Amino acid sequence: MRRSAAWLAAVPLMLGGSQLAHAVAYRIVYPQAHVRVLHMLATGHSYFTQAPIVLAAACACLLVSLAFAALDAGRGRPSRAVPAAAFALLPPLAFALQEVLELSLHTGTFAWRAVLAPTFVPGLLLQLPFALLAYIVARALLRAAERIGHALAGTVPASPAAVQFALAPVAPVVRLEAGRRLARAPPRVVVV
Repeated sequence: MRRSAAWLAAVPLMLGGSQLAHAVAYRIVYPQAHVRVLHMLATGHSYFTQAPIVLAAACACLLVSLAFAALDAGRGRPSRAVPAAAFALLPPLAFALQEVLELSLHTGTFAWRAVLAPTFVPGLLLQLPFALLAYIVARALLRAAERIGHALAGTVPASPAAVQFALAPVAPVVRLEAGRRLARAPPRVVVV
């Protein structure tokens, strides 16, 4: 599988997990809905009205990457995964950048004080569990796409044990011959 196809599957899942952690952080810090909505509008979160469009584009990218993964598996290309470190580093970085950009675009100045907001630390801490969940989902989806590709191509993926068995040294062929004189004696072993 192409590494770009793996990234095409991973990035929407990472961003989706990051946005979900973002929403949960705001729900924890501001449990009352009306207070949460007022605070979000005051800090530049009005772009959430375009969330369905972004979600549809992310789902389309994910479906395209899964189709590429299935095609590559059907053609016998080895699979490549996105490193787990990317899932650990990119969502917190994206969250921090998002918080600063939201407030900066809303106020018209560079708003570094977004890191002092009461939602910043909980949102940053929630990025890792949601990134882990995104990593697990990405691996499961890519593995399922590979299996579908193998099934459609009619090939069976080789497991590591099957490869070791296939590469094992071959034992010499042994042929048993029965003795002509002694009918009741055990057969002689002849190595061919």
